Amino acid sequence: MKRDEWLRPYIRTHYGRFAVIAALGVLTVLCAGSLMFTSGYLISKSAMRPENILMVYVPIVLVRTFGIGRAAVHYIERLVGHDAVLRILSKMRVRLYRILEPQALFVRSRFRTGDILGVLADDIEHLQNVYLRTVFPSVVAVVSYVIVIAALGWFDWAFALLMALYVSVLVFMMPIISLWVTQAKQRQMNRGRNGLYRKLTDAVLGMSDWVISGRSSQFVQSYERDEAEVMAIDGALKSFARWRFLISQCVVGIAVLSVVYWAGGRYAEGEIAATLIAAFTLVVFPVMDAFLPVSEAIERIPQYQESLQRLANISDARSTAGAEERQIAGQPAAAEEAVRLASEFAHIRLDRVRYRYDAGGPWTVDDLSLELPQGKKIAVIGRSGAGKSTLLRLIQGAVVPEQGSVTINGVNAVAYGEYIPRVISVLNQSPHLFDTTVANNIRLGKGDASDEDIRRVAKQVRLDALIESLPDGYRTPMQETGQRFSGGERQRIALARVLLQDTPVVILDEPTVGLDPRTEKELLATIFETIEGKSLIWITHHLVGAERMDEVIFVEDGKIEMRGTHAELMERYPRYRNLYHLDRPV
Repeated sequence: MKRDEWLRPYIRTHYGRFAVIAALGVLTVLCAGSLMFTSGYLISKSAMRPENILMVYVPIVLVRTFGIGRAAVHYIERLVGHDAVLRILSKMRVRLYRILEPQALFVRSRFRTGDILGVLADDIEHLQNVYLRTVFPSVVAVVSYVIVIAALGWFDWAFALLMALYVSVLVFMMPIISLWVTQAKQRQMNRGRNGLYRKLTDAVLGMSDWVISGRSSQFVQSYERDEAEVMAIDGALKSFARWRFLISQCVVGIAVLSVVYWAGGRYAEGEIAATLIAAFTLVVFPVMDAFLPVSEAIERIPQYQESLQRLANISDARSTAGAEERQIAGQPAAAEEAVRLASEFAHIRLDRVRYRYDAGGPWTVDDLSLELPQGKKIAVIGRSGAGKSTLLRLIQGAVVPEQGSVTINGVNAVAYGEYIPRVISVLNQSPHLFDTTVANNIRLGKGDASDEDIRRVAKQVRLDALIESLPDGYRTPMQETGQRFSGGERQRIALARVLLQDTPVVILDEPTVGLDPRTEKELLATIFETIEGKSLIWITHHLVGAERMDEVIFVEDGKIEMRGTHAELMERYPRYRNLYHLDRPV
């Protein structure tokens, strides 16, 4: 049903246009057939050397009329068809954006990047082809099939039934065989292409690591091997297409010979004029041109199914995530009030939360409880893989706990959905800086921020003097990924975004990783100074600044092993003391 939602609504909306397109397609076939019919008649009649040009004047006019009419009607058909499909395509893209945009914070936790690229690059285009290359040609072929057989039946029903059998091979039998043969291979090829998207995405993001490790050639070989497998499947499909084309042309040839034999017999019996033999024979070719594309149109169905399935999966993910959101969204007044309250005051509570990424696998977060009233500052420390990042995703509502609950002001965190950026802001290890001006990068925290707001937060993060010393000031281009600035400066720009966002809760996800000790110390001092009064969740490997936290939590294998103030942990846990002294040698 989810897959139908990407097709049926647009068919219902544009039903009138689709009917016009089908009618124009059939009219194009009729014009082409009439052109060849009158051309055959004209050639035969002219070969008999009529005494007066007036005897062939009408066929001459009809040839010109149908010749111009075929081109004109076909152009109008394509124009109306592409107009309708492009309207649908734009609505599909807007719909896909509206599904993905509210999940922007959670895209990487819910979907694979390669799949998202596949959806954006291929799937919407494939659904465009549903109409242009499958629905319209198939409808035109079936309607033309009925008209042609009925027209032949007016002359000879027995021969009409024979031609119906021939043409049914092109309109029904070959498409069914094509669908059966290509279905599995199309799925394999689509999966292979998506795998290439994922591998290429990983390679682009980790290109420097491939080169540094000296394994770039290994990646190229692996990619070429996977690409060769996809090309082999594509080659098999093309080979089948060539055989199908040969069989179809043989059917057309048999149909032509049958029409010649039938027309000759009818002439011998005196039922038709000799001039109609060529007319009936030539009309076969344009009519068959309407039937030949049906097999290719039908064999694309598995490709569409794969695309529809991926889009349905994205819709399902949005619907699953939105199940909790509807608790608020179903009551607009309650939603507005809940979000307004949480954007000013947020009490976060985790109650015996358990979460794992794979059913039956180890718990990433195991029976974890945590209370974070407004204004409290906690540091969460632990080795890599201890569950710290998953804890953040749970608090942001990016993932739903398998057991227990995560609430903000008593409402499940996932229920806030697209409104969570009004409650929680994040400063992570490598915030993305866009290739635009400094002001625009800071303004990302609040779209309607004034220039005065930009200057205010820049001053708070102690970047105002640096920015104003630049030739273009706040209009200075950041360059790609903010290369114009140092690591500490980039983090301060990202911090300015967070301050402009002005949420009651701030998450620091190891923002000082990669910075030298002096820059790290200065950045932390700026952070603690500027976010005074806000709740703070600080994920870190280091204990620099831990003494400024209200509570320090040590996570191991998804469980809280130690918790308390810095002073309490220093007194009670030798392990913590050792870690602190290693991090802060005297």
